[in-house]
Amino acid sequence: MLRALFILLALPAAAMEFPDPVDDGSYRPTDPAQVEMGRLLFWDPILSGNRNISCGTCHHPRFGTGDGLALGLGEGGRGLGPDRVPDPSNPPEARIPRNAPGLWNLGAREFAVLFHDGRIEERGGALRTPMGPDMVVGFDTLLSAQTMFPVLSPDEMAGHYSENEVSRAVRQGLITGEGGAWDLIAGRVRDIPAYVRMWRAAFPGDDTLDFTDISDAIAAFVEHEWRSDTAPFDAWLRSSGDLPRPALEGAELFYGAAGCAACHSGPFQTDHGFHAMGQPQVGPGKRARFETHARDDGRMRVTGDPADRFAFRTPSLRNVTETGPWGHAGAYDDLRAFLRDHAAPRRALRDPHRHVTLPPIAPEAAADDLRLMNDPVEVAALAAAIRGPDIVLDAAELDALMAFLGSLRDETALRGRLGIPDAVPSGLPIDR
Repeated sequence: MLRALFILLALPAAAMEFPDPVDDGSYRPTDPAQVEMGRLLFWDPILSGNRNISCGTCHHPRFGTGDGLALGLGEGGRGLGPDRVPDPSNPPEARIPRNAPGLWNLGAREFAVLFHDGRIEERGGALRTPMGPDMVVGFDTLLSAQTMFPVLSPDEMAGHYSENEVSRAVRQGLITGEGGAWDLIAGRVRDIPAYVRMWRAAFPGDDTLDFTDISDAIAAFVEHEWRSDTAPFDAWLRSSGDLPRPALEGAELFYGAAGCAACHSGPFQTDHGFHAMGQPQVGPGKRARFETHARDDGRMRVTGDPADRFAFRTPSLRNVTETGPWGHAGAYDDLRAFLRDHAAPRRALRDPHRHVTLPPIAPEAAADDLRLMNDPVEVAALAAAIRGPDIVLDAAELDALMAFLGSLRDETALRGRLGIPDAVPSGLPIDR
Protein backbone atom coordinates (compact mmCIF):
# COMPACT_ATOMS: atom_id res chain seq x y z
CA MET A 1 0.00 0.00 0.00
CA LEU A 2 2.94 2.35 0.67
CA ARG A 3 3.89 2.03 -2.99
CA ALA A 4 0.41 3.16 -4.07
CA LEU A 5 0.38 6.08 -1.62
CA PHE A 6 3.79 7.21 -2.81
CA ILE A 7 2.48 7.25 -6.38
CA LEU A 8 -0.62 9.16 -5.28
CA LEU A 9 1.41 11.86 -3.53
CA ALA A 10 3.34 12.41 -6.75
CA LEU A 11 0.21 12.77 -8.90
CA PRO A 12 -1.08 16.20 -9.92
CA ALA A 13 -4.33 17.22 -8.23
CA ALA A 14 -6.30 16.86 -11.50
CA ALA A 15 -5.43 13.15 -11.57
CA MET A 16 -7.49 12.64 -8.40
CA GLU A 17 -10.49 14.79 -9.20
CA PHE A 18 -13.50 13.58 -7.22
CA PRO A 19 -17.07 13.90 -8.59
CA ASP A 20 -19.50 16.58 -7.50
CA PRO A 21 -22.22 15.38 -5.11
CA VAL A 22 -25.65 14.66 -6.55
CA ASP A 23 -28.75 16.60 -5.52
CA ASP A 24 -32.48 16.60 -6.26
CA GLY A 25 -31.83 18.20 -9.63
CA SER A 26 -29.88 15.10 -10.68
CA TYR A 27 -33.12 13.10 -10.74
CA ARG A 28 -36.43 13.21 -12.58
CA PRO A 29 -39.38 14.06 -10.33
CA THR A 30 -41.90 11.27 -9.71
CA ASP A 31 -45.68 11.35 -9.26
CA PRO A 32 -46.73 9.74 -5.93
CA ALA A 33 -49.89 8.26 -7.48
CA GLN A 34 -47.87 6.60 -10.24
CA VAL A 35 -45.33 5.38 -7.69
CA GLU A 36 -48.09 3.77 -5.62
CA MET A 37 -49.56 1.99 -8.64
CA GLY A 38 -46.14 0.97 -9.90
CA ARG A 39 -45.14 -0.49 -6.55
CA LEU A 40 -47.99 -2.97 -6.64
CA LEU A 41 -47.47 -3.81 -10.31
CA PHE A 42 -43.74 -4.38 -9.71
CA TRP A 43 -44.52 -7.05 -7.14
CA ASP A 44 -47.57 -8.54 -8.88
CA PRO A 45 -47.05 -11.77 -10.87
CA ILE A 46 -50.12 -10.84 -12.98
CA LEU A 47 -47.74 -9.38 -15.58
CA SER A 48 -46.09 -12.73 -16.35
CA GLY A 49 -47.56 -15.16 -18.84
CA ASN A 50 -48.13 -17.92 -16.31
CA ARG A 51 -48.90 -15.50 -13.44
CA ASN A 52 -45.98 -16.85 -11.44
CA ILE A 53 -43.16 -14.28 -11.78
CA SER A 54 -43.04 -10.59 -10.90
CA CYS A 55 -40.41 -7.95 -11.60
CA GLY A 56 -39.37 -8.45 -7.99
CA THR A 57 -38.54 -12.11 -8.56
CA CYS A 58 -35.35 -11.19 -10.39
CA HIS A 59 -34.86 -7.68 -8.94
CA HIS A 60 -35.24 -8.21 -5.23
CA PRO A 61 -33.92 -5.89 -2.51
CA ARG A 62 -32.65 -8.90 -0.55
CA PHE A 63 -30.12 -9.39 -3.36
CA GLY A 64 -29.16 -5.81 -4.14
CA THR A 65 -32.12 -5.44 -6.56
CA GLY A 66 -30.75 -8.37 -8.56
CA ASP A 67 -31.43 -12.08 -8.07
CA GLY A 68 -28.22 -13.28 -6.40
CA LEU A 69 -27.54 -15.65 -9.32
CA ALA A 70 -24.83 -15.54 -11.96
CA LEU A 71 -27.42 -16.21 -14.65
CA GLY A 72 -31.03 -16.03 -13.62
CA LEU A 73 -33.85 -18.53 -13.82
CA GLY A 74 -37.09 -16.89 -14.79
CA GLU A 75 -39.85 -18.99 -16.32
CA GLY A 76 -39.43 -22.61 -15.30
CA GLY A 77 -37.78 -21.78 -11.98
CA ARG A 78 -39.03 -21.93 -8.42
CA GLY A 79 -37.65 -20.42 -5.23
CA LEU A 80 -35.99 -17.07 -4.73
CA GLY A 81 -32.48 -15.73 -5.12
CA PRO A 82 -29.59 -18.19 -4.89
CA ASP A 83 -32.11 -20.86 -3.82
CA ARG A 84 -33.99 -20.64 -7.11
CA VAL A 85 -33.84 -23.92 -9.03
CA PRO A 86 -35.58 -25.43 -12.06
CA ASP A 87 -39.13 -26.59 -11.52
CA PRO A 88 -39.11 -30.32 -12.37
CA SER A 89 -42.69 -30.11 -13.62
CA ASN A 90 -41.87 -27.33 -16.13
CA PRO A 91 -38.10 -26.80 -16.41
CA PRO A 92 -36.55 -23.80 -18.22
CA GLU A 93 -35.84 -24.10 -21.92
CA ALA A 94 -32.58 -22.13 -21.57
CA ARG A 95 -30.53 -20.05 -19.20
CA ILE A 96 -31.03 -16.30 -19.24
CA PRO A 97 -27.77 -15.25 -20.94
CA ARG A 98 -26.85 -12.19 -18.84
CA ASN A 99 -26.68 -11.28 -15.18
CA ALA A 100 -29.67 -9.38 -13.77
CA PRO A 101 -28.53 -5.75 -13.30
CA GLY A 102 -29.25 -3.67 -10.22
CA LEU A 103 -31.87 -0.92 -10.30
CA TRP A 104 -30.01 1.83 -8.46
CA ASN A 105 -30.46 5.45 -9.55
CA LEU A 106 -32.23 4.68 -12.82
CA GLY A 107 -34.26 7.86 -12.29
CA ALA A 108 -31.12 9.98 -12.57
CA ARG A 109 -31.24 12.17 -15.65
CA GLU A 110 -27.82 11.09 -16.88
CA PHE A 111 -28.89 7.46 -17.39
CA ALA A 112 -29.65 7.62 -21.11
CA VAL A 113 -28.57 4.11 -22.13
CA LEU A 114 -29.69 0.83 -20.54
CA PHE A 115 -29.00 -2.91 -20.67
CA HIS A 116 -25.52 -4.45 -20.72
CA ASP A 117 -25.24 -3.81 -24.47
CA GLY A 118 -27.06 -0.45 -24.55
CA ARG A 119 -29.69 -1.71 -26.94
CA ILE A 120 -32.15 0.92 -25.75
CA GLU A 121 -31.08 4.53 -25.42
CA GLU A 122 -32.29 8.09 -25.51
CA ARG A 123 -30.82 10.51 -28.02
CA GLY A 124 -31.92 14.11 -28.25
CA GLY A 125 -35.16 13.31 -26.45
CA ALA A 126 -35.97 10.38 -28.79
CA LEU A 127 -35.95 6.71 -27.78
CA ARG A 128 -34.19 4.01 -29.78
CA THR A 129 -35.00 0.34 -29.19
CA PRO A 130 -34.60 -2.91 -31.16
CA MET A 131 -38.35 -2.89 -31.84
CA GLY A 132 -38.27 0.46 -33.64
CA PRO A 133 -41.30 2.77 -33.55
CA ASP A 134 -43.57 0.18 -31.88
CA MET A 135 -41.48 0.32 -28.73
CA VAL A 136 -41.12 4.09 -28.34
CA VAL A 137 -44.62 5.52 -28.70
CA GLY A 138 -46.34 6.40 -25.43
CA PHE A 139 -43.54 5.67 -22.97
CA ASP A 140 -42.75 8.59 -20.66
CA THR A 141 -39.10 7.65 -20.11
CA LEU A 142 -36.35 5.36 -21.32
CA LEU A 143 -36.69 3.36 -18.12
CA SER A 144 -40.38 2.85 -18.86
CA ALA A 145 -39.50 1.33 -22.24
CA GLN A 146 -36.82 -0.87 -20.66
CA THR A 147 -39.12 -2.05 -17.90
CA MET A 148 -41.38 -3.93 -20.26
CA PHE A 149 -38.84 -5.97 -22.23
CA PRO A 150 -38.82 -8.84 -19.69
CA VAL A 151 -42.55 -9.51 -20.13
CA LEU A 152 -41.84 -10.37 -23.78
CA SER A 153 -39.04 -12.83 -23.03
CA PRO A 154 -40.12 -16.49 -22.96
CA ASP A 155 -37.29 -17.36 -20.57
CA GLU A 156 -37.88 -14.40 -18.25
CA MET A 157 -41.62 -13.75 -17.81
CA ALA A 158 -43.73 -14.60 -20.87
CA GLY A 159 -43.50 -18.37 -20.65
CA HIS A 160 -42.85 -20.94 -23.31
CA TYR A 161 -44.78 -21.65 -26.48
CA SER A 162 -48.44 -22.71 -25.98
CA GLU A 163 -48.27 -22.32 -22.18
CA ASN A 164 -50.48 -19.24 -22.09
CA GLU A 165 -52.04 -16.59 -24.33
CA VAL A 166 -49.17 -14.14 -23.77
CA SER A 167 -46.43 -16.61 -24.73
CA ARG A 168 -48.39 -17.64 -27.83
CA ALA A 169 -48.71 -13.99 -28.91
CA VAL A 170 -44.98 -13.42 -28.37
CA ARG A 171 -44.02 -16.48 -30.41
CA GLN A 172 -46.30 -15.30 -33.22
CA GLY A 173 -44.72 -11.85 -33.16
CA LEU A 174 -47.93 -10.20 -31.94
CA ILE A 175 -46.70 -7.53 -29.53
CA THR A 176 -48.68 -4.34 -30.11
CA GLY A 177 -52.28 -3.77 -31.14
CA GLU A 178 -55.44 -5.61 -30.17
CA GLY A 179 -54.71 -9.19 -29.18
CA GLY A 180 -50.97 -8.53 -28.90
CA ALA A 181 -48.96 -9.51 -25.83
CA TRP A 182 -49.06 -6.00 -24.35
CA ASP A 183 -52.82 -5.73 -24.84
CA LEU A 184 -53.37 -9.13 -23.21
CA ILE A 185 -51.35 -8.12 -20.15
CA ALA A 186 -53.05 -4.73 -19.91
CA GLY A 187 -56.41 -6.49 -20.12
CA ARG A 188 -55.56 -8.53 -17.04
CA VAL A 189 -54.78 -5.33 -15.13
CA ARG A 190 -57.95 -3.60 -16.39
CA ASP A 191 -60.00 -6.50 -15.00
CA ILE A 192 -58.86 -5.68 -11.44
CA PRO A 193 -60.94 -2.79 -9.97
CA ALA A 194 -58.22 -1.70 -7.51
CA TYR A 195 -55.79 -1.10 -10.37
CA VAL A 196 -58.40 0.84 -12.33
CA ARG A 197 -58.96 3.14 -9.35
CA MET A 198 -55.23 3.75 -8.97
CA TRP A 199 -54.86 4.31 -12.72
CA ARG A 200 -57.53 7.01 -12.69
CA ALA A 201 -55.60 8.86 -9.97
CA ALA A 202 -52.21 8.34 -11.61
CA PHE A 203 -53.15 9.02 -15.25
CA PRO A 204 -56.19 11.33 -15.13
CA GLY A 205 -55.88 12.44 -18.74
CA ASP A 206 -55.84 8.94 -20.27
CA ASP A 207 -58.83 7.26 -21.90
CA THR A 208 -57.73 3.64 -21.53
CA LEU A 209 -55.46 1.78 -19.08
CA ASP A 210 -52.94 0.49 -21.56
CA PHE A 211 -49.55 -1.13 -21.52
CA THR A 212 -47.56 2.11 -21.46
CA ASP A 213 -49.42 3.24 -18.34
CA ILE A 214 -48.31 0.04 -16.63
CA SER A 215 -44.70 0.52 -17.65
CA ASP A 216 -44.71 4.24 -16.79
CA ALA A 217 -45.99 3.44 -13.30
CA ILE A 218 -43.41 0.71 -12.70
CA ALA A 219 -40.63 3.03 -13.89
CA ALA A 220 -41.82 5.75 -11.51
CA PHE A 221 -41.74 3.28 -8.63
CA VAL A 222 -38.22 2.08 -9.46
CA GLU A 223 -36.99 5.67 -9.72
CA HIS A 224 -38.45 6.52 -6.31
CA GLU A 225 -37.74 3.30 -4.43
CA TRP A 226 -34.08 2.79 -5.33
CA ARG A 227 -32.64 6.25 -5.51
CA SER A 228 -29.26 5.93 -3.83
CA ASP A 229 -27.35 9.05 -2.82
CA THR A 230 -27.03 8.83 0.95
CA ALA A 231 -24.02 6.51 1.25
CA PRO A 232 -20.99 7.50 3.37
CA PHE A 233 -19.18 8.59 0.19
CA ASP A 234 -22.06 10.96 -0.61
CA ALA A 235 -21.84 12.45 2.88
CA TRP A 236 -18.10 12.91 2.45
CA LEU A 237 -18.56 14.64 -0.92
CA ARG A 238 -21.07 16.98 0.73
CA SER A 239 -18.66 17.65 3.62
CA SER A 240 -21.28 16.32 6.03
CA GLY A 241 -19.45 13.14 7.02
CA ASP A 242 -16.05 11.51 7.20
CA LEU A 243 -14.63 8.47 5.48
CA PRO A 244 -12.57 5.97 7.47
CA ARG A 245 -8.92 6.06 6.49
CA PRO A 246 -9.02 2.74 4.54
CA ALA A 247 -11.96 3.99 2.44
CA LEU A 248 -10.24 7.32 1.83
CA GLU A 249 -7.08 5.55 0.72
CA GLY A 250 -9.23 3.41 -1.57
CA ALA A 251 -10.93 6.49 -3.02
CA GLU A 252 -7.55 8.06 -3.73
CA LEU A 253 -6.43 4.85 -5.43
CA PHE A 254 -9.72 4.54 -7.37
CA TYR A 255 -9.56 8.13 -8.64
CA GLY A 256 -5.79 8.09 -8.99
CA ALA A 257 -3.14 5.46 -9.64
CA ALA A 258 -5.43 2.48 -10.27
CA GLY A 259 -7.20 4.36 -13.08
CA CYS A 260 -10.66 3.01 -12.17
CA ALA A 261 -12.27 6.42 -12.74
CA ALA A 262 -11.22 6.43 -16.39
CA CYS A 263 -14.45 4.47 -16.95
CA HIS A 264 -16.15 4.60 -13.55
CA SER A 265 -16.38 8.37 -13.58
CA GLY A 266 -19.00 10.89 -12.51
CA PRO A 267 -21.31 10.91 -9.48
CA PHE A 268 -22.57 7.37 -10.09
CA GLN A 269 -19.16 5.88 -11.02
CA THR A 270 -20.02 5.26 -14.68
CA ASP A 271 -19.20 6.96 -17.97
CA HIS A 272 -22.20 5.16 -19.53
CA GLY A 273 -19.79 3.97 -22.22
CA PHE A 274 -18.85 0.54 -23.54
CA HIS A 275 -15.52 -1.16 -22.95
CA ALA A 276 -14.04 -4.57 -23.71
CA MET A 277 -12.54 -5.71 -20.41
CA GLY A 278 -12.07 -9.43 -21.07
CA GLN A 279 -14.86 -10.54 -18.78
CA PRO A 280 -15.29 -14.33 -18.86
CA GLN A 281 -18.37 -15.65 -20.64
CA VAL A 282 -20.25 -18.36 -18.79
CA GLY A 283 -23.55 -19.76 -19.92
CA PRO A 284 -25.09 -19.79 -23.40
CA GLY A 285 -23.94 -16.39 -24.63
CA LYS A 286 -26.22 -14.02 -26.48
CA ARG A 287 -27.41 -15.46 -29.75
CA ALA A 288 -30.33 -15.73 -32.11
CA ARG A 289 -32.28 -18.98 -32.21
CA PHE A 290 -30.59 -20.04 -35.43
CA GLU A 291 -27.07 -19.45 -34.02
CA THR A 292 -25.09 -22.20 -32.28
CA HIS A 293 -22.16 -20.37 -30.65
CA ALA A 294 -21.86 -19.66 -26.90
CA ARG A 295 -20.41 -16.17 -27.32
CA ASP A 296 -21.72 -12.79 -26.21
CA ASP A 297 -20.47 -10.08 -28.58
CA GLY A 298 -21.86 -7.33 -26.37
CA ARG A 299 -22.23 -3.89 -27.92
CA MET A 300 -21.41 -5.27 -31.38
CA ARG A 301 -24.82 -6.97 -31.43
CA VAL A 302 -26.31 -3.47 -31.37
CA THR A 303 -23.95 -1.50 -33.60
CA GLY A 304 -22.68 -4.19 -35.97
CA ASP A 305 -19.20 -2.67 -35.58
CA PRO A 306 -16.43 -5.26 -35.00
CA ALA A 307 -14.62 -2.67 -32.89
CA ASP A 308 -17.43 -3.08 -30.33
CA ARG A 309 -17.03 -6.83 -29.94
CA PHE A 310 -16.97 -7.90 -26.28
CA ALA A 311 -17.66 -4.32 -25.12
CA PHE A 312 -20.22 -3.91 -22.36
CA ARG A 313 -21.71 -0.92 -20.61
CA THR A 314 -19.83 0.46 -17.62
CA PRO A 315 -22.06 -0.33 -14.62
CA SER A 316 -22.70 2.13 -11.85
CA LEU A 317 -21.02 1.06 -8.62
CA ARG A 318 -23.64 2.21 -6.10
CA ASN A 319 -24.25 -0.62 -3.61
CA VAL A 320 -21.89 -2.78 -5.66
CA THR A 321 -20.98 -4.83 -2.60
CA GLU A 322 -24.57 -6.12 -2.60
CA THR A 323 -25.12 -6.79 -6.31
CA GLY A 324 -23.14 -9.98 -6.90
CA PRO A 325 -22.41 -12.11 -8.72
CA TRP A 326 -20.43 -9.63 -10.81
CA GLY A 327 -19.78 -9.24 -14.54
CA HIS A 328 -22.20 -9.21 -17.47
CA ALA A 329 -22.47 -13.00 -17.18
CA GLY A 330 -22.05 -13.13 -13.41
CA ALA A 331 -18.73 -14.95 -13.73
CA TYR A 332 -17.55 -13.94 -10.23
CA ASP A 333 -19.26 -14.48 -6.91
CA ASP A 334 -16.31 -12.92 -5.05
CA LEU A 335 -16.02 -9.15 -5.45
CA ARG A 336 -12.39 -9.02 -4.32
CA ALA A 337 -11.44 -11.65 -6.93
CA PHE A 338 -13.41 -9.70 -9.52
CA LEU A 339 -11.45 -6.51 -8.72
CA ARG A 340 -8.14 -8.35 -8.99
CA ASP A 341 -8.96 -9.88 -12.35
CA HIS A 342 -10.77 -6.81 -13.71
CA ALA A 343 -7.60 -4.75 -13.17
CA ALA A 344 -5.39 -7.35 -14.90
CA PRO A 345 -7.79 -9.11 -17.30
CA ARG A 346 -5.22 -10.65 -19.67
CA ARG A 347 -3.51 -12.39 -16.79
CA ALA A 348 -6.89 -13.50 -15.48
CA LEU A 349 -7.84 -15.09 -18.79
CA ARG A 350 -4.76 -17.33 -18.52
CA ASP A 351 -6.17 -18.69 -15.24
CA PRO A 352 -8.87 -21.30 -15.86
CA HIS A 353 -10.36 -20.91 -12.38
CA ARG A 354 -13.72 -19.17 -12.28
CA HIS A 355 -15.43 -17.91 -9.13
CA VAL A 356 -18.93 -18.87 -10.20
CA THR A 357 -21.67 -21.32 -9.34
CA LEU A 358 -24.51 -21.64 -11.82
CA PRO A 359 -27.86 -23.04 -10.74
CA PRO A 360 -28.61 -26.56 -11.96
CA ILE A 361 -30.37 -26.89 -15.27
CA ALA A 362 -31.06 -29.55 -17.91
CA PRO A 363 -27.82 -31.24 -19.11
CA GLU A 364 -28.26 -30.08 -22.71
CA ALA A 365 -28.40 -26.45 -21.52
CA ALA A 366 -25.61 -26.87 -18.97
CA ALA A 367 -23.31 -28.11 -21.75
CA ASP A 368 -22.85 -24.47 -22.79
CA ASP A 369 -21.85 -23.23 -19.35
CA LEU A 370 -18.08 -23.10 -19.95
CA ARG A 371 -17.98 -23.89 -23.66
CA LEU A 372 -16.51 -20.54 -24.66
CA MET A 373 -13.96 -20.46 -21.83
CA ASN A 374 -12.76 -23.94 -22.81
CA ASP A 375 -12.09 -22.80 -26.39
CA PRO A 376 -8.55 -21.33 -26.71
CA VAL A 377 -9.48 -19.46 -29.90
CA GLU A 378 -12.43 -17.72 -28.26
CA VAL A 379 -10.41 -16.88 -25.13
CA ALA A 380 -7.65 -15.41 -27.31
CA ALA A 381 -10.24 -13.22 -29.06
CA LEU A 382 -11.50 -11.99 -25.69
CA ALA A 383 -7.95 -11.07 -24.68
CA ALA A 384 -7.19 -9.37 -28.00
CA ALA A 385 -10.15 -7.01 -27.59
CA ILE A 386 -8.90 -5.60 -24.27
CA ARG A 387 -7.58 -2.04 -24.34
CA GLY A 388 -5.16 -0.57 -21.81
CA PRO A 389 -2.54 -2.21 -19.61
CA ASP A 390 -2.94 -4.87 -16.97
CA ILE A 391 -2.62 -3.33 -13.49
CA VAL A 392 -1.53 -5.85 -10.90
CA LEU A 393 -2.99 -4.90 -7.52
CA ASP A 394 -1.38 -6.13 -4.30
CA ALA A 395 -3.31 -7.28 -1.25
CA ALA A 396 -3.18 -3.88 0.49
CA GLU A 397 -4.44 -2.10 -2.60
CA LEU A 398 -7.30 -4.57 -2.93
CA ASP A 399 -8.13 -3.98 0.74
CA ALA A 400 -8.27 -0.22 0.14
CA LEU A 401 -10.45 -0.51 -2.96
CA MET A 402 -12.84 -2.85 -1.15
CA ALA A 403 -13.07 -0.31 1.67
CA PHE A 404 -13.90 2.44 -0.82
CA LEU A 405 -16.57 0.33 -2.53
CA GLY A 406 -18.01 -0.32 0.92
CA SER A 407 -18.44 3.44 1.31
CA LEU A 408 -20.85 3.35 -1.67
CA ARG A 409 -23.19 1.11 0.33
CA ASP A 410 -26.36 3.09 1.05
CA GLU A 411 -28.39 1.69 3.94
CA THR A 412 -31.41 3.90 3.20
CA ALA A 413 -31.59 2.77 -0.40
CA LEU A 414 -30.99 -0.87 0.49
CA ARG A 415 -34.00 -0.83 2.82
CA GLY A 416 -36.14 0.77 0.11
CA ARG A 417 -38.41 3.71 0.71
CA LEU A 418 -41.76 1.92 0.52
CA GLY A 419 -40.76 -1.71 0.83
CA ILE A 420 -42.53 -4.87 -0.27
CA PRO A 421 -46.35 -4.60 -0.02
CA ASP A 422 -48.32 -6.95 2.19
CA ALA A 423 -50.47 -7.99 -0.79
CA VAL A 424 -51.15 -7.12 -4.43
CA PRO A 425 -54.56 -6.51 -6.05
CA SER A 426 -54.47 -9.74 -8.06
CA GLY A 427 -54.27 -11.75 -4.86
CA LEU A 428 -51.30 -13.72 -6.25
CA PRO A 429 -48.43 -14.60 -3.90
CA ILE A 430 -45.51 -12.17 -3.52
CA ASP A 431 -41.86 -13.24 -3.60
CA ARG A 432 -40.40 -12.19 -0.25
